[in-house]
Amino acid sequence: MHGNQPRTITPDDLPEVITRYLTAHRAHDTGTAITTFTDDATVIDDGNTYRGSSAIEQWLDRSATEFTYTIHLTNAQEADTAHYIATHHLEGNFPGGTIDLRYRFTLRDDLIEHLSIEP
Repeated sequence: MHGNQPRTITPDDLPEVITRYLTAHRAHDTGTAITTFTDDATVIDDGNTYRGSSAIEQWLDRSATEFTYTIHLTNAQEADTAHYIATHHLEGNFPGGTIDLRYRFTLRDDLIEHLSIEP
């Protein structure tokens, strides 16, 4: 992340926009989740890239209904004031049944400009 070694922070120290996104995502609240992104944001998930509000909204809708799972925030890190990592443990009916995923956020103007989700 731009040469900065991320430092561990408490989940409460994540920026409000990330917390709002994560809460909405867990609740399958697409309407709230989409408001946390910039209009030109990108999301990379499962090898696919989604650009712009419309594509991200479709991704959010699909990810909310494709599988049933629980999600728990297990770690939070800050690289700098624009780059954060939130690690989640998921268990559900998706292939493999359990996985730890790193949600890598880039912020711009107090919104999410880029989100990359990877093991």
